[in-house]
Amino acid sequence: MPKSILIVDDSALVRKQLSEMIASLGFDIELAKNGQEAVTKATQHQFDVITMDINMPVMDGIEAVKQIMQAQPTPILMVSSLTTEDATITMDALDLGAVDYIAKPGTMNIGKHANREEILAKVSSLSRISPRRLKRSMSRRTTREPHRAESSRTSQVSDTRTSRDLEKIILIGSSTGGPGLIEQICAALPANFKHTVCIVQHMPEQFTAAFAERLDRACVLPVFESKQNMELLPSTVYLARGGVHMGFTKKVSGKIVIREDKDKGTCFFQPSVKTMMESALELFDGKSLVGVILTGIGDDGADAMVKIKQAGAYTLGESEESATVYGMPKEAYDRGGVQEQLSFSNILKKIATLR
Repeated sequence: MPKSILIVDDSALVRKQLSEMIASLGFDIELAKNGQEAVTKATQHQFDVITMDINMPVMDGIEAVKQIMQAQPTPILMVSSLTTEDATITMDALDLGAVDYIAKPGTMNIGKHANREEILAKVSSLSRISPRRLKRSMSRRTTREPHRAESSRTSQVSDTRTSRDLEKIILIGSSTGGPGLIEQICAALPANFKHTVCIVQHMPEQFTAAFAERLDRACVLPVFESKQNMELLPSTVYLARGGVHMGFTKKVSGKIVIREDKDKGTCFFQPSVKTMMESALELFDGKSLVGVILTGIGDDGADAMVKIKQAGAYTLGESEESATVYGMPKEAYDRGGVQEQLSFSNILKKIATLR
């Protein structure tokens, strides 16, 4: 029996473009032109995946996501324009249970091979997420740590530490299903956490800026979107900027800073987990590194996890039991790059209590 998809968008052109593309997957395709119509159809039939526009008449995509996830949990792929405003709204949709997002046709050329490949890969992967796994993922969202109060922020003014004081560097990679987990990790870091956290979450530039702000609000430690020549400091979290690779380099002065690379190279994703981890290994002793691979499509970071593990790094991979999409962590585990494969809740504890 073929899988089914509901394409929700108020633009007839977008519905047509997505339908023609997704037809190559052999899915049964149903259409809806607003959120209310989507809720009605999604509660009458269990679709394998839904693509959801944000701004629509009658009912917008955010309210539709909320109602669908309450009545009939379904893997939802948000269709978002690459604007800061839509990035913030899309993050809200992920909070409500949407799993991932794609660029709205018109924002990027939908006929472009790389974009088409990404859309098809995401639709295909989301369609394999079982209702049981989706409900478990939603349960993790509702039990996560609340946002911190502004007054709890550790004062950085009197902190004179520099990159020369770095001890451990925690390198985290995630993709589909990852933003909520990254936010939980940041919220769980204690005020006395002395290590540096570097994160690659696959998302475009406009999204990483909004996401970094969101993480900063949730975290006692400061969270920054990475920038060229930004110094790497202890007790600080860095989110790789979208559209460039994040690496590291040492200045003549001895200061260790972030090095950005606009050349995508052979990597499908930019930023890539692979580039971050391999760059860290060139600069730091393997024993000072901790590698973490969370939920996501594909194999980004799998070979790099092998390399840093062989160099003495402590490596963690999310288990199939908890991963929304068991792609990246599976590849890292199968290739021998994972020292411990754990559920996300246990990975969270390992990171937060790292000494």
